[in-house]
Amino acid sequence: MLSNIRIVLVQTYHPGNIGASARAMKTMGLTDLVLVNPRRYPDPEASRLAAGAEDLVDQARVVASLEEAVADCVQVVGASARLRSLPLPHFDEPDAMAGELVGHAAHDPVALVFGRERFGLTNDEIRCCSHQVSIPANPDYGILNLAQAVQVLAYEAFKAWRRRPESDYRPARPAGERQPTREQLGHFHDHLGRVMQASGFLTQPHARTEAQLQALFARARPSRKELSLLRGLLGSLERHLPDK
Repeated sequence: MLSNIRIVLVQTYHPGNIGASARAMKTMGLTDLVLVNPRRYPDPEASRLAAGAEDLVDQARVVASLEEAVADCVQVVGASARLRSLPLPHFDEPDAMAGELVGHAAHDPVALVFGRERFGLTNDEIRCCSHQVSIPANPDYGILNLAQAVQVLAYEAFKAWRRRPESDYRPARPAGERQPTREQLGHFHDHLGRVMQASGFLTQPHARTEAQLQALFARARPSRKELSLLRGLLGSLERHLPDK
């Protein structure tokens, strides 16, 4: 579905904005980048600002016109900072746009179109679109950098996609942040209890100290790595306790 969402940049002036837009795309799982008559491409500045998304820059397609860029798309949304008099459906909120766009992308290619840094899309280019979208911003200063605009709308598309049941989205979790199993937690609490008993910290067999500490760690939800550190601390303390 995300592979059907195309980002189209029209006559980009600064090559760095191509790279920054590619980076914004890649963070949101988008890979289809089309450039309409870029001023300079390829260019080292585009690759430099891609910062890990050089593959998207390298595989970007260059076309001569917006019509060519979106010819196979069933929905084409032009990003515009200002309303036009053209009778096109207009999305006032990007999330509403993204929900509809992703729905179409389930079966067919769609496109988000961004104009030039200085003056955006022309009226003729807007006519190539099926819809318009604006990004709500400070009315006293509503100017977004090209890559920032790509990031906002790419994020909305990604959010709409991951909320669909068929996306099966699961955020990546580093190994050190994985939650411990119940068995691992049980071994930790047994270890903690042994050290508290051996150290003389627990002097009343019926006190609720152990239960309160278990509740504390349940609220803290230590990761596997953190639990391992705690077990290491307990082991070190245990080695310094006098033998009975």
